[in-house]
Amino acid sequence: MKSFNLNYIKVRRVVLELTLHDVAISMGFKNASTYMKYENGDYSFKAEQLPLLAELFKCEIIDFFDWKVAEIEILRLIKYLYFMFQ
Repeated sequence: MKSFNLNYIKVRRVVLELTLHDVAISMGFKNASTYMKYENGDYSFKAEQLPLLAELFKCEIIDFFDWKVAEIEILRLIKYLYFMFQ
């Protein structure tokens, strides 16, 4: 299962030295506070916004997502690997 990683977006913006205002204007928002609501999770990014965001942040769309793996699946994988290499 994938979840949207807002922390990645915030960190990536800071690493690239982009201000909230820079990103807001590039994405067509009137001001930085509107974009900040997206970055903080108050609003959800829409699918059609992701290509532009990826271009601004010099990354791939998939980079915006975290893979959430259930603990049971991790344990199964560990058990499988354990028996494979014995």
